Amino acid sequence: MNKPIITLRDPQPGDMGWVVQQHGEIYWREYGWDSRFEALVAGIVSDYVTHHQRDFEKCWIAEVDGVRAGSAFVVRKSKSTAQLRMLILTPQARGLGLGGKLCDECIAFARAAGYKKMTLWTNACLLAARAIYVKRGFKLVKAEPYQGFGHDLVGETWELKL
Repeated sequence: MNKPIITLRDPQPGDMGWVVQQHGEIYWREYGWDSRFEALVAGIVSDYVTHHQRDFEKCWIAEVDGVRAGSAFVVRKSKSTAQLRMLILTPQARGLGLGGKLCDECIAFARAAGYKKMTLWTNACLLAARAIYVKRGFKLVKAEPYQGFGHDLVGETWELKL
């Protein structure tokens, strides 16, 4: 079996809609989250496209053998803080180290852009993503129960000093 060809590239037309679609479909199928989650992602994507600051924000689209397989975003939270957002992988792309590779790119970009800290918000039930963050030195700084997307969840804020 040939080793898959993994590519990280800049977004192209159609990619942002794909990011929203993948979040909606995957989180519905795997966690039962309702369409309010897809709406949240659509808003984040819209803000990114509308207010993109090229020197301080970036998006990567991951491909496996030429097929879209994931994404990750760095957005500007403040002058000194970057935020990692919308890290996602299709089920077919899991287990290839791609989530870590995307996360590493985000961290490297944030450092190069001069940020002092990177933050992210996730949910306690997203164990694979949390493992990626822990491996890269992110620390859990806040956890709060909330009701969202049709479920009782625990939202988490993680930080990494750059």
